[in-house]
Amino acid sequence: METRRFYVRPDEITGAQGILDEAETHHLRDVVRLEVGNRIRVFDGVGNEFSCRIEEIERRKTRFSIIGPVPPESPESPLDLRIAAVLLKGDKLDIIVQKAVELGVRSFRPLVSERCDVRPDGISKRLQRWRRIALEATKQCGRAALMQIEDLISIDEFLQTPAAGDETRVMFSERSGRNFNSLLKSKQMTAIFGPEGGWDDRELEMAKNVGLAIITFGGRIMKADTAAIAISAILQNRFGDLN
Repeated sequence: METRRFYVRPDEITGAQGILDEAETHHLRDVVRLEVGNRIRVFDGVGNEFSCRIEEIERRKTRFSIIGPVPPESPESPLDLRIAAVLLKGDKLDIIVQKAVELGVRSFRPLVSERCDVRPDGISKRLQRWRRIALEATKQCGRAALMQIEDLISIDEFLQTPAAGDETRVMFSERSGRNFNSLLKSKQMTAIFGPEGGWDDRELEMAKNVGLAIITFGGRIMKADTAAIAISAILQNRFGDLN
Protein backbone atom coordinates (compact mmCIF):
# COMPACT_ATOMS: atom_id res chain seq x y z
CA MET A 1 0.00 0.00 0.00
CA GLU A 2 1.28 3.45 -0.94
CA THR A 3 2.26 5.61 2.03
CA ARG A 4 0.39 8.90 1.78
CA ARG A 5 2.06 12.25 2.49
CA PHE A 6 0.52 15.06 4.51
CA TYR A 7 1.58 18.56 5.50
CA VAL A 8 1.80 19.71 9.09
CA ARG A 9 2.82 23.16 10.30
CA PRO A 10 6.01 23.01 12.42
CA ASP A 11 4.17 24.51 15.39
CA GLU A 12 1.74 21.56 15.36
CA ILE A 13 4.53 19.11 16.24
CA THR A 14 5.32 18.65 19.92
CA GLY A 15 7.96 16.09 20.76
CA ALA A 16 6.93 12.82 19.10
CA GLN A 17 3.31 13.88 18.56
CA GLY A 18 1.60 16.05 15.97
CA ILE A 19 -1.76 17.26 14.68
CA LEU A 20 -3.01 17.54 11.10
CA ASP A 21 -5.38 20.44 10.47
CA GLU A 22 -8.96 20.28 9.17
CA ALA A 23 -8.07 20.35 5.47
CA GLU A 24 -5.50 17.56 5.77
CA THR A 25 -7.87 15.57 7.99
CA HIS A 26 -10.60 15.80 5.35
CA HIS A 27 -8.21 14.47 2.73
CA LEU A 28 -6.97 11.69 5.03
CA ARG A 29 -10.40 10.57 6.22
CA ASP A 30 -12.78 11.29 3.32
CA VAL A 31 -10.61 11.16 0.20
CA VAL A 32 -7.97 8.46 0.74
CA ARG A 33 -9.96 6.86 3.62
CA LEU A 34 -7.18 6.06 6.03
CA GLU A 35 -7.81 4.69 9.50
CA VAL A 36 -6.28 4.69 12.97
CA GLY A 37 -3.13 2.58 12.94
CA ASN A 38 -2.25 3.33 9.30
CA ARG A 39 1.24 4.58 8.50
CA ILE A 40 1.64 7.99 6.84
CA ARG A 41 4.47 10.34 5.99
CA VAL A 42 4.32 13.91 7.24
CA PHE A 43 6.44 16.88 6.13
CA ASP A 44 6.68 20.24 7.89
CA GLY A 45 7.37 22.58 4.95
CA VAL A 46 10.85 23.52 6.16
CA GLY A 47 12.63 20.40 4.93
CA ASN A 48 11.81 17.74 7.54
CA GLU A 49 9.83 14.56 6.85
CA PHE A 50 8.72 11.82 9.23
CA SER A 51 7.25 8.35 9.19
CA CYS A 52 4.16 8.45 11.41
CA ARG A 53 1.26 6.41 12.75
CA ILE A 54 -2.32 7.69 12.88
CA GLU A 55 -3.49 7.65 16.51
CA GLU A 56 -6.86 9.42 16.41
CA ILE A 57 -9.09 10.86 13.67
CA GLU A 58 -11.54 13.53 14.74
CA ARG A 59 -13.89 15.76 12.75
CA ARG A 60 -11.47 18.68 12.41
CA LYS A 61 -8.07 17.22 13.25
CA THR A 62 -5.99 14.07 13.21
CA ARG A 63 -3.48 13.12 15.88
CA PHE A 64 -0.39 11.16 14.89
CA SER A 65 2.74 9.83 16.55
CA ILE A 66 6.17 10.17 14.97
CA ILE A 67 8.03 6.91 14.41
CA GLY A 68 11.16 8.57 13.09
CA PRO A 69 12.64 10.92 10.49
CA VAL A 70 12.85 9.82 6.86
CA PRO A 71 14.63 11.43 3.89
CA PRO A 72 12.33 13.26 1.45
CA GLU A 73 11.93 11.60 -1.94
CA SER A 74 13.07 14.87 -3.57
CA PRO A 75 15.95 16.47 -1.65
CA GLU A 76 16.51 20.21 -1.93
CA SER A 77 18.85 21.46 -4.65
CA PRO A 78 22.23 22.93 -3.65
CA LEU A 79 21.16 25.93 -5.77
CA ASP A 80 18.93 28.31 -3.83
CA LEU A 81 16.90 29.26 -6.90
CA ARG A 82 14.19 31.92 -6.68
CA ILE A 83 12.06 33.33 -9.46
CA ALA A 84 10.31 36.68 -9.90
CA ALA A 85 7.81 36.95 -12.74
CA VAL A 86 5.53 39.68 -14.04
CA LEU A 87 1.78 38.98 -13.86
CA LEU A 88 0.43 37.11 -16.90
CA LYS A 89 -3.06 36.58 -18.29
CA GLY A 90 -5.25 33.61 -17.40
CA ASP A 91 -3.83 30.70 -15.44
CA LYS A 92 -0.29 30.95 -16.80
CA LEU A 93 1.19 31.85 -13.44
CA ASP A 94 -0.69 28.94 -11.85
CA ILE A 95 1.24 26.61 -14.14
CA ILE A 96 4.53 28.42 -13.49
CA VAL A 97 4.04 28.05 -9.72
CA GLN A 98 3.28 24.33 -10.03
CA LYS A 99 6.26 23.60 -12.28
CA ALA A 100 8.59 25.79 -10.22
CA VAL A 101 7.85 23.62 -7.18
CA GLU A 102 8.63 20.49 -9.21
CA LEU A 103 11.89 22.06 -10.40
CA GLY A 104 13.06 22.79 -6.85
CA VAL A 105 12.57 26.57 -6.81
CA ARG A 106 12.70 28.02 -3.28
CA SER A 107 10.45 31.09 -3.68
CA PHE A 108 8.21 32.87 -6.17
CA ARG A 109 7.72 36.64 -6.33
CA PRO A 110 4.97 38.15 -8.55
CA LEU A 111 5.81 41.49 -10.15
CA VAL A 112 4.10 44.40 -11.92
CA SER A 113 5.95 46.10 -14.76
CA GLU A 114 5.43 48.93 -17.26
CA ARG A 115 4.11 46.62 -19.98
CA CYS A 116 2.15 44.35 -17.69
CA ASP A 117 -1.40 44.15 -19.09
CA VAL A 118 -2.90 42.39 -16.05
CA ARG A 119 -4.47 44.48 -13.32
CA PRO A 120 -3.34 43.50 -9.80
CA ASP A 121 -6.92 43.64 -8.48
CA GLY A 122 -7.75 40.68 -6.26
CA ILE A 123 -4.08 39.77 -5.81
CA SER A 124 -4.71 38.48 -2.28
CA LYS A 125 -6.96 35.74 -3.67
CA ARG A 126 -4.38 34.87 -6.30
CA LEU A 127 -1.65 34.65 -3.64
CA GLN A 128 -3.82 32.26 -1.63
CA ARG A 129 -4.46 30.18 -4.75
CA TRP A 130 -0.75 29.99 -5.58
CA ARG A 131 0.01 28.88 -2.03
CA ARG A 132 -2.54 26.06 -2.35
CA ILE A 133 -1.07 25.07 -5.70
CA ALA A 134 2.43 25.10 -4.22
CA LEU A 135 1.32 22.88 -1.32
CA GLU A 136 -0.34 20.32 -3.60
CA ALA A 137 2.65 20.28 -5.92
CA THR A 138 4.97 19.75 -2.93
CA LYS A 139 2.94 16.74 -1.82
CA GLN A 140 3.04 15.21 -5.29
CA CYS A 141 6.69 15.80 -6.14
CA GLY A 142 8.13 14.57 -2.82
CA ARG A 143 9.74 17.75 -1.51
CA ALA A 144 9.60 18.49 2.22
CA ALA A 145 10.17 22.25 1.89
CA LEU A 146 7.38 24.52 0.70
CA MET A 147 8.16 27.05 -2.02
CA GLN A 148 7.44 30.45 -0.52
CA ILE A 149 4.93 32.70 -2.32
CA GLU A 150 5.93 36.30 -1.67
CA ASP A 151 3.85 39.48 -1.92
CA LEU A 152 3.37 41.39 -5.17
CA ILE A 153 5.64 44.39 -5.78
CA SER A 154 6.60 46.53 -8.77
CA ILE A 155 9.73 45.78 -10.77
CA ASP A 156 11.04 49.23 -9.79
CA GLU A 157 10.70 48.47 -6.09
CA PHE A 158 12.22 45.03 -6.60
CA LEU A 159 15.26 46.44 -8.41
CA GLN A 160 15.75 49.11 -5.74
CA THR A 161 15.81 46.48 -2.98
CA PRO A 162 19.41 45.38 -2.30
CA ALA A 163 20.28 41.76 -3.04
CA ALA A 164 20.61 39.55 0.03
CA GLY A 165 24.01 38.11 0.92
CA ASP A 166 25.54 36.25 -2.01
CA GLU A 167 22.38 36.48 -4.13
CA THR A 168 22.92 36.82 -7.88
CA ARG A 169 20.03 38.47 -9.72
CA VAL A 170 19.55 37.66 -13.37
CA MET A 171 17.07 39.43 -15.65
CA PHE A 172 16.11 37.44 -18.72
CA SER A 173 15.25 39.57 -21.74
CA GLU A 174 14.54 39.01 -25.42
CA ARG A 175 17.08 41.77 -26.21
CA SER A 176 20.00 43.81 -24.87
CA GLY A 177 21.51 40.92 -22.88
CA ARG A 178 24.68 38.86 -22.74
CA ASN A 179 25.05 35.21 -23.67
CA PHE A 180 23.92 32.65 -21.10
CA ASN A 181 27.41 31.15 -20.94
CA SER A 182 28.65 34.40 -19.38
CA LEU A 183 26.63 33.66 -16.25
CA LEU A 184 28.88 32.69 -13.35
CA LYS A 185 28.07 29.96 -10.85
CA SER A 186 26.23 31.07 -7.72
CA LYS A 187 24.72 29.28 -4.73
CA GLN A 188 21.79 31.71 -4.55
CA MET A 189 20.19 33.02 -7.71
CA THR A 190 17.03 34.97 -8.50
CA ALA A 191 15.78 34.69 -12.09
CA ILE A 192 13.57 37.59 -13.23
CA PHE A 193 11.07 37.15 -16.06
CA GLY A 194 9.20 39.90 -17.88
CA PRO A 195 5.70 40.32 -19.33
CA GLU A 196 4.43 39.05 -22.66
CA GLY A 197 5.29 42.39 -24.25
CA GLY A 198 8.87 42.36 -22.97
CA TRP A 199 10.73 44.76 -20.70
CA ASP A 200 10.50 48.52 -21.18
CA ASP A 201 13.76 50.31 -22.13
CA ARG A 202 13.71 52.20 -18.82
CA GLU A 203 13.46 48.94 -16.84
CA LEU A 204 16.38 47.40 -18.71
CA GLU A 205 18.45 50.53 -18.10
CA MET A 206 17.54 50.51 -14.42
CA ALA A 207 18.54 46.85 -14.14
CA LYS A 208 21.92 47.63 -15.71
CA ASN A 209 22.45 50.57 -13.36
CA VAL A 210 21.97 48.39 -10.27
CA GLY A 211 24.37 45.77 -11.60
CA LEU A 212 22.01 42.97 -12.67
CA ALA A 213 23.16 40.43 -15.22
CA ILE A 214 20.87 40.67 -18.27
CA ILE A 215 20.79 37.46 -20.28
CA THR A 216 19.35 36.89 -23.76
CA PHE A 217 18.96 33.37 -25.12
CA GLY A 218 19.78 32.96 -28.78
CA GLY A 219 18.12 30.57 -31.19
CA ARG A 220 14.69 30.35 -29.55
CA ILE A 221 11.82 32.77 -29.02
CA MET A 222 9.80 31.68 -26.00
CA LYS A 223 6.53 32.92 -24.53
CA ALA A 224 6.82 34.43 -21.05
CA ASP A 225 5.38 31.38 -19.28
CA THR A 226 7.48 28.94 -21.31
CA ALA A 227 10.63 30.94 -20.54
CA ALA A 228 10.06 30.87 -16.77
CA ILE A 229 9.71 27.08 -16.73
CA ALA A 230 12.38 26.25 -19.30
CA ILE A 231 15.01 28.60 -17.88
CA SER A 232 14.39 27.38 -14.31
CA ALA A 233 15.15 23.86 -15.56
CA ILE A 234 18.27 25.06 -17.38
CA LEU A 235 19.55 26.85 -14.27
CA GLN A 236 19.00 23.74 -12.14
CA ASN A 237 20.84 21.69 -14.75
CA ARG A 238 23.77 24.11 -14.93
CA PHE A 239 24.11 25.11 -11.28
CA GLY A 240 21.85 22.78 -9.26
CA ASP A 241 21.07 19.05 -9.14
CA LEU A 242 18.99 18.49 -12.29
CA ASN A 243 21.54 16.43 -14.16
